[in-house]
Amino acid sequence: MRKWLGLALVVALVAAPAVAQALRGKVAVVLDVGGRGDLSFNDMGFKGTDQAAEDFGLEMVEVQSATAADYLPNLRNLARTREYDLIICVGFLLGDALAQAAEEFPNQKFAIIDSVVDAPNVMSIVFRENEMSALIGALAAMAAAHHGYPKAGVVLGIEIPVLYHFEAGFRFGMDWGNKKYAAVTGRPANVELLYTYTGTFSNIALGKAATEAMLAQGAVGVYNVAGPLGIGDLEAITEYHRNKGTKSGPPYYFGVDANQDWMGKGMHGLASGMKRVDVGCYMAVESVVRGTFKGGVVSLGLKEKGVGISRYQDLLEFIEFGVKAGALKAEDIAETILNWQANRATLPDWIWAAIDELEAGILNGTIVVPTADTVAEMQAVRALYTLGAP
Repeated sequence: MRKWLGLALVVALVAAPAVAQALRGKVAVVLDVGGRGDLSFNDMGFKGTDQAAEDFGLEMVEVQSATAADYLPNLRNLARTREYDLIICVGFLLGDALAQAAEEFPNQKFAIIDSVVDAPNVMSIVFRENEMSALIGALAAMAAAHHGYPKAGVVLGIEIPVLYHFEAGFRFGMDWGNKKYAAVTGRPANVELLYTYTGTFSNIALGKAATEAMLAQGAVGVYNVAGPLGIGDLEAITEYHRNKGTKSGPPYYFGVDANQDWMGKGMHGLASGMKRVDVGCYMAVESVVRGTFKGGVVSLGLKEKGVGISRYQDLLEFIEFGVKAGALKAEDIAETILNWQANRATLPDWIWAAIDELEAGILNGTIVVPTADTVAEMQAVRALYTLGAP
């Protein structure tokens, strides 16, 4: 997950140079086994920390974990040096190791993304993924109904609480989208959900196979909720279009975490559920720099610009990210933008306006999107929004 920081950070960056002159220290970012190069979650964590280090005059050290057994040793090795102003753990999978390390090194400041560690020296940064996933789910349902597709799909990674947030929001959004389509057009919409937990974030081939199965069942598109696995999702969708001889329209790819709309030169990415891990990491570093760091939970949703659905400005920002990551050629930028615009134009304006309406309702509190943190809570959401799926 690499990427340029978005507009949400502009205000924070304005005051950065003055602080940077006053501080010289070190910050470390520890990645889980997913690793760099996913153009999504992990790259986002790296980029947010790297940008903060640059702005505030810090040295940044990146530590990649080869296996789960590396988590605790990596944290201990960093903490025992007493050199780091902050150690950031990127990923839910690091939670247990951090809980132990935080107890062993009570004077070391830590932050973690996607997990809650109850310790006074740990800032736990979580996201209301259900909110942005509701927007993607509504878009998927309305797109399916508009194009005459019976289903929409979501490919998820490991079955953990964080991913329940995505699934719960997507289900709610699809239900909202079905109802909105019927209300606007006067025609019933009963788009059904296809979903699968692959049990991995790294097996690209498994992601491709899962997507191929969903496309064969009539999915209008697939939402990637598995980080690097989404590369396989996009491969399946790209091959589907290649075989049909089409360049835009369904089936669509729905990106995750970063804005992934530019991937594949923008031909098939309709929208991304953006989870701004970069914003969370930057915020944690800034709190240490400004002396406001404190342990506890920080929750980021639509209101805090910690999550969102991708729009044109995000596309421009992430195209630059893709070029710097070596995943997009500079000479392909113009074509990518035109492809993205053509893909968006395959849906009528009223659908995009409906997404804005749903977002506004979530922001003003008139629409409450369900979430889930336990198996029982997720089962309850599934029972409420079955969408033809068990």
